[in-house]
Amino acid sequence: MAAVPVPDTVFQPTLLDVGAEPSIDADLAGVRRRFLGAGAWVDWVPGWVHGADALFEAVMARAPWATHERSMYDAMVLEPRLTTGRWDDPPTPVPAMAAVLSARYGLDLGVVSANLYRGAADSVAWHGDRVGRDRATTVVAIVSLGSARRFLLRPAGGGPSVRFTPGHGDLLVLGGTCQRTFQHCVPKQARAGARISVMFRELARDERRRPHAARRKATR
Repeated sequence: MAAVPVPDTVFQPTLLDVGAEPSIDADLAGVRRRFLGAGAWVDWVPGWVHGADALFEAVMARAPWATHERSMYDAMVLEPRLTTGRWDDPPTPVPAMAAVLSARYGLDLGVVSANLYRGAADSVAWHGDRVGRDRATTVVAIVSLGSARRFLLRPAGGGPSVRFTPGHGDLLVLGGTCQRTFQHCVPKQARAGARISVMFRELARDERRRPHAARRKATR
């Protein structure tokens, strides 16, 4: 991965959030669960982060953004988004989010990372997160900050997709067999401002066998 400076982005803050310190609802009130089949499910908590504007700005400024190459069609191509890999010093209240989510779902979701979609042309192709490769079930939580973007899921073998459009401060939790039996993507679209996704997951088994310096280079 090659480190890059904080890019110029376009995002319209919400007037209701101006000056508000970031905070979360520890009870996950208003959570909605959707069962996808084959043991997979998604929880959605609209507006889970209060003061999401301030958190967007803090993550944008402090995250160690870098480019990442991915193998595609027998070639290495530059992924059209920026990523952090494992991030050990995120701003407040991200560590508190990890603690709340870990307690809620009964797993250690203390591995934090972030992705930045700078505009409509940034995207990520269909995939399942690496933590699902060695577990029958797991949980990956995603906090969406900034512009709303389509987030699609489909069965791993192909089939109709399920669409979510998480907004600024929303929480999506992909659970059960979701990382193994389903794939997800963030497609390109005609118009979009900047979006950040902050992710919380378990430590993958292959990460436990590698030194910390190597773990920082790994992205999902």
